[in-house]
Amino acid sequence: MIHGMNFVLDANVFIEAKRRYYAFDLCPGFWEALRWHHARGELVSIDRVKDELKKGKDDLTDWVNNRMPDGGFVASDEADVVEWYGKMVAWVQAEPQYFDEAKAEFARVPDAWVTAYAKAKGAVLVTHEVPAPDARKKVPIPNVCQEFDIPYIDSFEMLRTLRARFNWERPA
Repeated sequence: MIHGMNFVLDANVFIEAKRRYYAFDLCPGFWEALRWHHARGELVSIDRVKDELKKGKDDLTDWVNNRMPDGGFVASDEADVVEWYGKMVAWVQAEPQYFDEAKAEFARVPDAWVTAYAKAKGAVLVTHEVPAPDARKKVPIPNVCQEFDIPYIDSFEMLRTLRARFNWERPA
Protein backbone atom coordinates (compact mmCIF):
# COMPACT_ATOMS: atom_id res chain seq x y z
CA MET A 1 0.00 0.00 0.00
CA ILE A 2 1.10 3.55 -0.64
CA HIS A 3 1.24 5.10 2.81
CA GLY A 4 -0.27 8.53 3.23
CA MET A 5 -2.47 8.21 0.15
CA ASN A 6 -5.96 9.43 0.82
CA PHE A 7 -8.91 8.88 -1.45
CA VAL A 8 -12.10 10.89 -1.91
CA LEU A 9 -14.94 8.97 -3.54
CA ASP A 10 -17.34 10.26 -6.18
CA ALA A 11 -21.00 9.25 -5.95
CA ASN A 12 -20.73 6.90 -8.93
CA VAL A 13 -18.32 4.67 -7.01
CA PHE A 14 -21.08 3.86 -4.52
CA ILE A 15 -23.93 3.79 -7.05
CA GLU A 16 -22.24 1.51 -9.59
CA ALA A 17 -20.97 -0.81 -6.86
CA LYS A 18 -24.47 -1.19 -5.42
CA ARG A 19 -26.15 -1.67 -8.79
CA ARG A 20 -23.61 -3.99 -10.34
CA TYR A 21 -20.42 -5.70 -9.27
CA TYR A 22 -20.44 -5.13 -5.48
CA ALA A 23 -24.16 -5.41 -4.71
CA PHE A 24 -24.79 -5.77 -0.98
CA ASP A 25 -25.93 -9.38 -1.30
CA LEU A 26 -23.04 -10.42 -3.58
CA CYS A 27 -20.06 -8.70 -2.04
CA PRO A 28 -20.61 -7.39 1.49
CA GLY A 29 -16.83 -7.33 1.85
CA PHE A 30 -16.60 -4.28 -0.44
CA TRP A 31 -18.77 -2.27 1.91
CA GLU A 32 -16.88 -3.49 4.99
CA ALA A 33 -13.61 -2.59 3.24
CA LEU A 34 -14.85 0.97 2.74
CA ARG A 35 -15.71 1.23 6.43
CA TRP A 36 -12.36 -0.28 7.51
CA HIS A 37 -10.23 1.91 5.26
CA HIS A 38 -12.22 4.96 6.31
CA ALA A 39 -11.49 4.14 9.97
CA ARG A 40 -7.78 4.06 9.07
CA GLY A 41 -8.06 7.56 7.59
CA GLU A 42 -7.51 6.37 4.03
CA LEU A 43 -10.79 7.32 2.35
CA VAL A 44 -13.76 9.63 2.65
CA SER A 45 -16.45 11.17 0.55
CA ILE A 46 -18.19 14.50 0.99
CA ASP A 47 -21.50 15.66 2.42
CA ARG A 48 -22.89 16.58 -1.01
CA VAL A 49 -22.27 13.05 -2.27
CA LYS A 50 -24.06 11.72 0.82
CA ASP A 51 -27.04 13.96 0.05
CA GLU A 52 -27.13 12.63 -3.52
CA LEU A 53 -26.96 9.01 -2.34
CA LYS A 54 -29.77 9.54 0.16
CA LYS A 55 -32.16 10.51 -2.65
CA GLY A 56 -32.41 6.87 -3.71
CA LYS A 57 -34.27 5.73 -0.58
CA ASP A 58 -32.95 2.18 -0.96
CA ASP A 59 -30.38 -0.16 0.60
CA LEU A 60 -27.59 2.26 -0.35
CA THR A 61 -29.38 5.04 1.52
CA ASP A 62 -29.68 2.71 4.51
CA TRP A 63 -25.93 1.93 4.34
CA VAL A 64 -25.07 5.63 4.08
CA ASN A 65 -27.28 6.49 7.06
CA ASN A 66 -26.58 3.53 9.33
CA ARG A 67 -23.40 1.70 8.32
CA MET A 68 -20.85 4.28 7.19
CA PRO A 69 -19.19 5.63 10.33
CA ASP A 70 -19.42 9.23 11.40
CA GLY A 71 -17.00 11.29 9.40
CA GLY A 72 -17.31 9.07 6.34
CA PHE A 73 -18.82 12.01 4.52
CA VAL A 74 -16.93 15.19 5.36
CA ALA A 75 -18.00 18.81 5.09
CA SER A 76 -17.29 20.47 1.77
CA ASP A 77 -17.77 24.02 3.00
CA GLU A 78 -14.24 24.58 4.32
CA ALA A 79 -12.57 27.72 2.97
CA ASP A 80 -9.91 25.91 0.92
CA VAL A 81 -12.53 23.68 -0.73
CA VAL A 82 -14.80 26.63 -1.48
CA GLU A 83 -11.86 28.49 -3.02
CA TRP A 84 -11.03 25.60 -5.37
CA TYR A 85 -14.71 25.11 -6.19
CA GLY A 86 -14.84 28.74 -7.34
CA LYS A 87 -11.73 28.33 -9.47
CA MET A 88 -13.03 25.17 -11.09
CA VAL A 89 -16.47 26.56 -11.83
CA ALA A 90 -14.86 29.71 -13.30
CA TRP A 91 -12.63 27.56 -15.53
CA VAL A 92 -15.60 25.49 -16.71
CA GLN A 93 -17.65 28.65 -17.38
CA ALA A 94 -14.82 30.02 -19.54
CA GLU A 95 -14.47 26.82 -21.59
CA PRO A 96 -16.32 27.29 -24.90
CA GLN A 97 -16.47 23.55 -25.63
CA TYR A 98 -19.14 22.88 -22.98
CA PHE A 99 -22.79 23.68 -23.52
CA ASP A 100 -24.34 26.10 -21.02
CA GLU A 101 -26.48 23.29 -19.57
CA ALA A 102 -23.34 21.23 -18.88
CA LYS A 103 -21.68 24.19 -17.18
CA ALA A 104 -24.72 24.77 -14.98
CA GLU A 105 -24.98 21.08 -14.10
CA PHE A 106 -21.30 20.90 -13.12
CA ALA A 107 -21.77 23.77 -10.67
CA ARG A 108 -25.00 22.29 -9.27
CA VAL A 109 -24.18 18.61 -8.72
CA PRO A 110 -21.52 17.23 -6.33
CA ASP A 111 -18.94 16.81 -9.13
CA ALA A 112 -17.35 20.24 -8.74
CA TRP A 113 -17.34 19.92 -4.96
CA VAL A 114 -15.76 16.46 -4.80
CA THR A 115 -13.14 17.61 -7.30
CA ALA A 116 -12.45 20.77 -5.30
CA TYR A 117 -12.17 18.72 -2.11
CA ALA A 118 -9.60 16.41 -3.73
CA LYS A 119 -7.53 19.39 -4.87
CA ALA A 120 -7.75 21.26 -1.57
CA LYS A 121 -6.85 18.22 0.53
CA GLY A 122 -4.27 16.64 -1.77
CA ALA A 123 -6.41 13.52 -2.17
CA VAL A 124 -6.77 11.11 -5.06
CA LEU A 125 -10.23 11.37 -6.60
CA VAL A 126 -11.92 8.01 -7.16
CA THR A 127 -14.46 8.05 -9.98
CA HIS A 128 -15.69 5.87 -12.79
CA GLU A 129 -15.86 8.78 -15.20
CA VAL A 130 -13.26 8.80 -17.95
CA PRO A 131 -11.59 11.70 -19.77
CA ALA A 132 -13.59 12.98 -22.71
CA PRO A 133 -11.65 15.72 -24.50
CA ASP A 134 -14.51 16.37 -26.94
CA ALA A 135 -17.34 16.36 -24.39
CA ARG A 136 -19.90 19.11 -24.77
CA LYS A 137 -23.05 17.92 -22.95
CA LYS A 138 -21.30 17.06 -19.66
CA VAL A 139 -18.18 18.24 -17.89
CA PRO A 140 -16.33 15.02 -17.06
CA ILE A 141 -14.55 15.00 -13.71
CA PRO A 142 -11.30 13.70 -15.28
CA ASN A 143 -11.20 16.69 -17.66
CA VAL A 144 -11.23 19.00 -14.65
CA CYS A 145 -8.71 16.81 -12.83
CA GLN A 146 -6.33 17.06 -15.78
CA GLU A 147 -6.67 20.84 -15.92
CA PHE A 148 -6.03 21.24 -12.17
CA ASP A 149 -3.42 18.48 -11.79
CA ILE A 150 -5.54 16.26 -9.54
CA PRO A 151 -4.75 12.54 -9.52
CA TYR A 152 -7.76 10.34 -10.24
CA ILE A 153 -8.35 6.60 -10.47
CA ASP A 154 -11.28 4.19 -10.59
CA SER A 155 -12.45 2.09 -7.65
CA PHE A 156 -10.64 -1.03 -8.93
CA GLU A 157 -7.29 0.75 -8.86
CA MET A 158 -8.10 2.13 -5.40
CA LEU A 159 -8.90 -1.37 -4.12
CA ARG A 160 -5.65 -2.72 -5.56
CA THR A 161 -3.70 0.12 -3.95
CA LEU A 162 -5.41 -0.63 -0.62
CA ARG A 163 -4.71 -4.34 -1.16
CA ALA A 164 -8.34 -5.24 -0.60
CA ARG A 165 -9.33 -8.87 -1.16
CA PHE A 166 -12.83 -10.31 -1.31
CA ASN A 167 -12.69 -14.06 -0.75
CA TRP A 168 -15.33 -16.51 -1.82
CA GLU A 169 -17.09 -18.53 0.86
CA ARG A 170 -18.82 -21.85 0.31
CA PRO A 171 -22.58 -21.49 0.84
CA ALA A 172 -23.85 -22.87 4.13
